[in-house]
Amino acid sequence: MKKNFTDLALLVLRLGFGGFMLTHGIPKFNYLSNPAEFPDPIHLGPTLSLLLCLIGEVIAPILLIVGFKTKWAAILAALTMMVAAFVVHAKDDLATKEHALLYLFAFIVLFLAGAGKYSLDGLKK
Repeated sequence: MKKNFTDLALLVLRLGFGGFMLTHGIPKFNYLSNPAEFPDPIHLGPTLSLLLCLIGEVIAPILLIVGFKTKWAAILAALTMMVAAFVVHAKDDLATKEHALLYLFAFIVLFLAGAGKYSLDGLKK
């Protein structure tokens, strides 16, 4: 009897990477009291950069965890990690970029594979 654990693997991936991404995003709420202190790596202004970062590191991971609009959430999170790896840490060594790159690859997998059946997206199938 062959068992396919793909849906369980996608659940573990969503919970793990979404949950750990929250540990990077939630502390950024502290900048809401003074958004001007937030870095502006893509030159959109610190307030907009903070808003985009909160979307990519808090809102998108919550959506990934519950598996709602997973592909869209994965795109947002992946874009945030691309900025982190290739803009914020552009001049840093690979060891410094590694976390952002690992998150990026996980979010690309979730974009390509979707949420799986153990998700809100999977309920409608």
